[in-house]
Amino acid sequence: MELFGTVRQQPGLADLPGEDVSSISPADTQTAADRYQELFVDVQMSRVFEDSKTFVDCVPLQHPEKILAAYRRESFREDFDLQAFVQEHFGREELPPDCFVSDPDRTMLEHIDHLWEVLTRRPKDHPVRSSLMPLPHDYVVPGGRFKELYYWDSYFTMLGLHDSVTPGCDHLLRAMADNFAYLIDTFGHVPNGNRNYYLSRSQPPVFCLMVELFDDYGVRPAVDYLPQLRKEYAYWMDGARDLRPGESHRRLVCMPDGALLNRYWDDKDTPREEAYAEDVLTARHANRPFHTVYRDIRAGAESGWDFSSRWLDDPADLATIRTTSIIPVDLNALLCMLETELARLSEVAENADIARQFKKRAAARRAAMDRYLWNDKRGAFFDFDWQRDRQRDNLTAATVVPLFVKSASQAQARRVAATLREHLLTEGGIATTIESGSYEQWDAPNGWAPLQWMAIKGLSNYGEGELANEITHRWLEIVAEMYERDSKLLEKYVLRHNADHASGGEYPLQDGFGWTNGVVARLLRDHPEDAAHQCRAGRPRA
Repeated sequence: MELFGTVRQQPGLADLPGEDVSSISPADTQTAADRYQELFVDVQMSRVFEDSKTFVDCVPLQHPEKILAAYRRESFREDFDLQAFVQEHFGREELPPDCFVSDPDRTMLEHIDHLWEVLTRRPKDHPVRSSLMPLPHDYVVPGGRFKELYYWDSYFTMLGLHDSVTPGCDHLLRAMADNFAYLIDTFGHVPNGNRNYYLSRSQPPVFCLMVELFDDYGVRPAVDYLPQLRKEYAYWMDGARDLRPGESHRRLVCMPDGALLNRYWDDKDTPREEAYAEDVLTARHANRPFHTVYRDIRAGAESGWDFSSRWLDDPADLATIRTTSIIPVDLNALLCMLETELARLSEVAENADIARQFKKRAAARRAAMDRYLWNDKRGAFFDFDWQRDRQRDNLTAATVVPLFVKSASQAQARRVAATLREHLLTEGGIATTIESGSYEQWDAPNGWAPLQWMAIKGLSNYGEGELANEITHRWLEIVAEMYERDSKLLEKYVLRHNADHASGGEYPLQDGFGWTNGVVARLLRDHPEDAAHQCRAGRPRA
């Protein structure tokens, strides 16, 4: 009976009805750092491009080996111009024209519906010899500098596709469903995004949430995706058979009492290619080996919370990041849901023995979460520092995720609701953390659409509808206020009225924006009584 290993006996995506992935070109898994070696380092450290992500997304204009050979011949000349060399040998990706202009006569929901086509990418759009990995079907990108598919972003984006009046959105849901199944079948996990430099890590495992959506929306029965769910579980649980108490392997930690809990990780311990110079400079300020800093930075990127005081010893110093030392609340709640779903679908597939085993795994994880992550005195779930054998003391919005996946008890949910109201509820919804001095984007005063959605749905799951509705109203107020002012939706928001744009992090504020569009569209459709938020760009509400 196999719970953790690769499930070879089960069919993959290519065996599902109507799917043909034979024409998809193999991904080029050799990254820019691998291909261009010292040229890559020189370009990134010289800041030829303001954004480090730009170069790794460039397309070579001739064979990469010839470019590297030319660089090695020419770079020792006294008159060598690195910027001119890069311009001669590399081109920006050719993307669909960004000609979208916000119509001031459209409501916020109409604006979102018209954006889906703008944010949609198609397999034919994939440039040759770039970092972008081909996918078999259409997909939706977040927008701005994020020109590729992202894993956990996509779940929240999908919330807005169903019931959209835009033609083709139901097709997009099915297409994205099968893209994620394809990625799991091909790589054994869903990468952070469909770029080759993201292959060494994943993101919060939300495929089980997607599968639930696909089933609810009639895209495809959830049981059809059981093979991919099993494969993703094996990825996160790699090493489970051999760990002893106090040991860790990749994304798995064996606690002192033998309980298995998960952490974020990255299989590489080098600077992120898309943020190379930034990571090198961060590591130089650390008082520990560079490779440990790089691994923790990469693991922070896998968390989706990149970056936050959640992972830092000193909230004001990114060099103190210790992500791999921390057992996160949200990750383990999502894996508990995955185990529960695997048990349910195994029963549907008439495999009672496997179903019983997954039920035991889910029950064991819930018990471990109660022991290590629940703080009864403070009425919330907290991350746990497994290397120092103590809970972290920073309250974050991750405390809502056990409610969102229904792994909390009724008593815990009641306490979490009270804690949220007292400490994290703001003018504009649920704050990300109570820490406001970190200058990181996943801290106060910023608020994010996925955290609002998980808080709203999690509270609703346990009968805390009044607080859920209050968060909904406050969040939509903030988004609508900014939409009236800027005629667009944004990646993140300051959760105060009449505030400046959100800041912090490694890049400027992005607009578009996939997961904000998805969550806001779903909330507006779920709460038609909130007509006040159906505002028009540039026009005050009545």
